[in-house]
Amino acid sequence: MTITTIHDLQSLAERRVPRMFYDYADSGSWTEQTYDDNEDDFELIRLRQRVAVNMEGRTTATQMIGQDVSMPVACAPTGLTGMQYADGEMLAARACEEFGVPFTLSTMSICSIEDVASVLKKPFWFQLYMMRDRDFMARLIQRAKDAGCSALVLTLDLQVLGQRHKDIRNGLSAPPKLTIPNVLNMMTKPTWCWNMLFTDRREFRNIVGHVSGVDDMSSLSEWTASQFDQSLTWDDVEWVKERWDGPLIIKGILDPEDAKLAVKTGADAIIVSNHGGRQLDGAFSSIRMLPVIVDAVGADVEIHMDGGIRSGQDVLKALALGAKGTYIGRAFLYGLGAMGKDGVTKALEIIHKELDTTMALCGRTAVDQLNADNIYLPEGFEAGTS
Repeated sequence: MTITTIHDLQSLAERRVPRMFYDYADSGSWTEQTYDDNEDDFELIRLRQRVAVNMEGRTTATQMIGQDVSMPVACAPTGLTGMQYADGEMLAARACEEFGVPFTLSTMSICSIEDVASVLKKPFWFQLYMMRDRDFMARLIQRAKDAGCSALVLTLDLQVLGQRHKDIRNGLSAPPKLTIPNVLNMMTKPTWCWNMLFTDRREFRNIVGHVSGVDDMSSLSEWTASQFDQSLTWDDVEWVKERWDGPLIIKGILDPEDAKLAVKTGADAIIVSNHGGRQLDGAFSSIRMLPVIVDAVGADVEIHMDGGIRSGQDVLKALALGAKGTYIGRAFLYGLGAMGKDGVTKALEIIHKELDTTMALCGRTAVDQLNADNIYLPEGFEAGTS
């Protein structure tokens, strides 16, 4: 199979990853309207072609929160990455390091902070969910500091879990329960099973062994179900900032008023995000909210964006609308599930090639030159204008 797009990697991953884990990556909440809109709304934006512009010497290199990157794309924090492919977080982090883009490790990762740090030479980013156990939170932040993480991504949009029908039907768990349907499905994924035999990383290693009384799947499930903090407020963000002395990125911003509060709290960057359509179904897509939030706080904070990016053209459109950085989640997970580390590298190569080529055909030689003059928006595209 010749792989030329992210959707090619998606098709391959669907054949190679057990159903419950593929569905975990490739699904949204409730009706999946917002999940679909995240990707579909990019298609409404048209590009402005320019000609007879000197394209020599162009570059996609820039910075995200002061860090040099080969392109303004980071791998987003994704839970259960190590269930898409054995040791998945470690493999994806190495691919990102070699490509020169940030890797963000999720709190709900299979490989631990220490696992990932052990295979890298450069710092990575760590994503934090706020949980009720503040002692565990403080120790988790310290572990990220001890591992040399260079940025903390604090996710605010998971105080309650969105209703994800596919995960409920599949009985999602890590490691997977050995039910008859699961066993039959895994028997059709021999490479995945073979790789999983040779790793002992099959549970949430940032948590198991680091919380008193959590030492197996049953106790982990009970602890996790009770820990996402419904009482979370901006005071808790201040609590995190006091304990983290590096760049703080706040993820899950989808409203201009929340963006202003994030700036007031001292965020170094915010990520316009609806959690990949996995939380509030019926919310606007991230790309529709991006220009609204740029208008509200773009002069005060670095704005990043995730949700629905499946190509380098999508990256360019987000940059043209004011983002200084973007994130791919599903795009790199498809690559990982399809081909392991090589698949993540392939996903990054695809995004980079498409970004570079599209930038050239739009008459730009650097990503920092991209702006609204490079695109055409349909009438009423921005949220609140239709």
